[in-house]
Amino acid sequence: MTVLAALVLTSVAPLAAPQAEAAPAPTIDEILVITREPRYVARTQRDRIGRIWAPVFLNGKGPFRLVLDTGANRSAVIQSVVDVLGEEVLTDKTARLRGVTGTSMVPLIQVNRMSVGDLILEPAQLPIVLDVFGGADGVLGNEGLLDKRIHIDFKYDRITVRRSRREPAGPGFRATPIRMMRENLLAIDIRIGRVLTRAIIDTGAPDSLGNLALLRALKRDARENQSTEIIGVTLDVEPGMRVPMPVMRVEGVDIRNAVLTFGDVDIFRYWRMTDEPVLMLGMDVLGVLDEIVIDYMTRELHLKTG
Repeated sequence: MTVLAALVLTSVAPLAAPQAEAAPAPTIDEILVITREPRYVARTQRDRIGRIWAPVFLNGKGPFRLVLDTGANRSAVIQSVVDVLGEEVLTDKTARLRGVTGTSMVPLIQVNRMSVGDLILEPAQLPIVLDVFGGADGVLGNEGLLDKRIHIDFKYDRITVRRSRREPAGPGFRATPIRMMRENLLAIDIRIGRVLTRAIIDTGAPDSLGNLALLRALKRDARENQSTEIIGVTLDVEPGMRVPMPVMRVEGVDIRNAVLTFGDVDIFRYWRMTDEPVLMLGMDVLGVLDEIVIDYMTRELHLKTG
């Protein structure tokens, strides 16, 4: 079973533009968050991997632990967060929530302020979603990130969210350009075997998910496939396959013995990504790296291993 929590919110009024504030000395304009316990849910050949939890304050309360999800166009919370915030955040508004495998109508709350590091939204409308995040309180989407730089250090369990200063890749990092797509999705080009593939960076997904066009291009032996179920944030279920992969190359980094999930899921059809090879690149692949930097301003992904 593969559970994927990427989401797209539609049919709702746009948020106010995010406001940036300078943080006090000595951090200048940066807040570094160091986790106090592991945030990983599985193991791989090199390291523990899993989704990254960011501490987020809502109306000054928290921090609430939200999964950093670059594949979501809007942040969302579960009901227990609403219970803490109180009745004053409730509204009579609803919105259509689109997950990986289906859609549903969900209620919205409105908070006066949402903040993590240099990311500040005033006000913010957040959908209430089902508790499918493995202990986290919801997801931190990509709204407000277009001028930010996110640094994730897997070795030391820490995340930095701050305004981009357009820095080049640091020592030991490899840089690759990012293409900005609809819903502020971030995509890079990778190779799986001999197949050039568009890969969407999806930090909210514990498992990578490929479309059927990619599976056809790879021409994998059907006898190696294992049936599975793909479940999205709406709890709709679609059939999928687990398939062993040839060597995956991400900007000079070789990833071997990966087993990826494939399916003809709703989100690929909504994004009109069914005709060419596409992979939602989740934490099972990203998490084998030591550090990654996502710079929205320079549209670059920086990778570090070893």
